[in-house]
Amino acid sequence: MARYLWLLPLLLFFLPSLVYAETGISAFTLSVDENGDAEYSVTIQILALMTLLTFLPAMLMMMTSFTRIIIVFAILRQALGLQQTPSNQVMVGLALFLTFFIMAPVFDRINEVAVQPYMAEELTSMEALEAASRPFHKFMLGNTRESDLDMFMRISDTPRVESPEDVPMRILVPAFVISELKTAFQIGFMLFIPFLVIDLVVASVLMAMGMMMLSPVIVSLPFKIMLFVLADGWAMVVGTLAASFGV
Repeated sequence: MARYLWLLPLLLFFLPSLVYAETGISAFTLSVDENGDAEYSVTIQILALMTLLTFLPAMLMMMTSFTRIIIVFAILRQALGLQQTPSNQVMVGLALFLTFFIMAPVFDRINEVAVQPYMAEELTSMEALEAASRPFHKFMLGNTRESDLDMFMRISDTPRVESPEDVPMRILVPAFVISELKTAFQIGFMLFIPFLVIDLVVASVLMAMGMMMLSPVIVSLPFKIMLFVLADGWAMVVGTLAASFGV
């Protein structure tokens, strides 16, 4: 009998778990209201929310104005000839705050039609999710080219919709991303032209003076920075980006 005494601490350790299991705690509960709509338990809602948070960075980059802004900033830095100034942290931080500024009407609308009614228990979780997707749908639809939408509709063999509001999100999101990339490169091209002209002028002058060994990039960099500062370039770029979005 004494040789089994060492099992007593293990039994005391696992006893609460055994008793807890005997009570039969269910993994989740599903309730159906009078309209026949299903509502999951709070535990499953929290699990779904934690899973959704893993997609939050992708949603922030692909479903907002962030993509266009960060690409334009990267092209602008390349056009200026600056490799690490401003740093990536500064550019991403500025792009994030500018994204929140541009997306503020969309976020306010989501809070009005989805978050507050859900907190007041006027909407179920699925209804709140559906209501929250509508402002995003409207924003992305207003900034997506019809040609890009048509391309993804043809690729996926999706039947024609009666109105643009009926375009499914699985079609709208990739079309919106393609449109944002195209617009960002167009804006970047327009930003590149004046700096390219300065590089050509400096290179021609150095060639005419016979300074073959002097890099034109080193000489043109101060002129490009001076031009950008005198023209209030950051205000112009940020203002143009903010005004380029139609909500």
